Amino acid sequence: MKNKLLKKIEEKTITVGVVGLGYVGLPLAVEKAKAGFKTIGFDVQEEKVRKVNSGINYIGDVVNSDLKEIVSSGMLSATTDFSFVGEVDFIAICVPTPLDAHQQPDISYVKSSVQEISKYLKKETIVVLESTTYPGTTEELIKPILESGSGLKCGEDFYLGFSPERVDPGNLVYKTKNTPKVVGGIGKDATETIAAMYRAVLEGDVYEVSSPSVAEMEKILENTYRNVNIGLINELTKLCHEMNINIWEVIDAAKTKPYGFQAFYPGPGLGGHCIPLDPYYLSWKAREYGFHTSMIESSMMVNDRMPEYCIDRAAEILNKDKKSLNGSKILVLGVAYKQDIDDYRESPALKVIEGLKEAGVNVDYYDPYIPTYKYKGILYNGLNSIDENLIKNYDLVMITASHTTIDYDMVAKNSKWVFDTKNATKNVVNKSNIILL
Repeated sequence: MKNKLLKKIEEKTITVGVVGLGYVGLPLAVEKAKAGFKTIGFDVQEEKVRKVNSGINYIGDVVNSDLKEIVSSGMLSATTDFSFVGEVDFIAICVPTPLDAHQQPDISYVKSSVQEISKYLKKETIVVLESTTYPGTTEELIKPILESGSGLKCGEDFYLGFSPERVDPGNLVYKTKNTPKVVGGIGKDATETIAAMYRAVLEGDVYEVSSPSVAEMEKILENTYRNVNIGLINELTKLCHEMNINIWEVIDAAKTKPYGFQAFYPGPGLGGHCIPLDPYYLSWKAREYGFHTSMIESSMMVNDRMPEYCIDRAAEILNKDKKSLNGSKILVLGVAYKQDIDDYRESPALKVIEGLKEAGVNVDYYDPYIPTYKYKGILYNGLNSIDENLIKNYDLVMITASHTTIDYDMVAKNSKWVFDTKNATKNVVNKSNIILL
């Protein structure tokens, strides 16, 4: 099976399937098709399928012209019909893996996708999970479902592995195409075959590990590392505020050291599809072994409390003018989870706005990339634009995403107070009314 599949990869006669056409899946499907592999995208959302088949792009990291070209040439198509799984030789699962209401892993999207795949899985197919999950998912959950639903045996009739997605929305240097890949399959033959498939598509290095669980843990390590270090910086930020020390200046000074230090920055909390979630997967799985990830859990508590801390700081600033939160007017600038993107998944700004509203604040928001957003089932509409006269109407302007398209000189000049949680105003000359996190 290995030699046969390797030959098909070399000849580009393999048909690729990608389940989940979101921030991870669509860029991957596009790269597969651009590399010369006929690709079928699967998604349960008919609107996404319709857009793909019409060549309409909805993901920032995908080039519009690339999508139109590969769709019009027949190299990429999309469907909601999983029976087409029977036509593919390689299938990547790129569905969401959120947390449930109890902060525990919700792998229902993965499970339902695998169950559908198992119904139509044929011999000599490669299945790869890319969705972030806890160590053990591939072998303990996916393998039994595929074998039971298809009647096939892993390693003999099909290959199975894990290759964690690495997507950084808005990154101008690293995209799906040139970001290194980690691959861990069930068995050496599976690993080598899966790695060969990615090497045929991507420009980045492909690093092979001994098992899916190693690859799963590697992904968790990447983001837990960032979570813990950001938690450290956020905690030091609170201390520096009490000591009247500028944490941003401290970090700038520390990063002049050419070794042994990597700069991390504070903010109103953590956002995105990985860093705020992945440590919960690990701490949940660790309890199965009677192990408590104390350092990780401490950092998560610090980061999870940052929206509340930012609201307290806003109240502190308003108190300078003898105003309370209740009845005040606050403009929040930026609801994306990072600068210059339209992605607000897990954005701490949403929690900040929710908390301000609960405190009786009249809140408006402006984000040039996100005119509307939905949070806990409620649709929020942002301002269409901001100008000098509008800014003057607010008691406080709170910056929660440092979009570079916003004129912060104008904002600072016309605001009563600016609470900058992202150091977006670092180049503003007159900082007399600017309070940094």
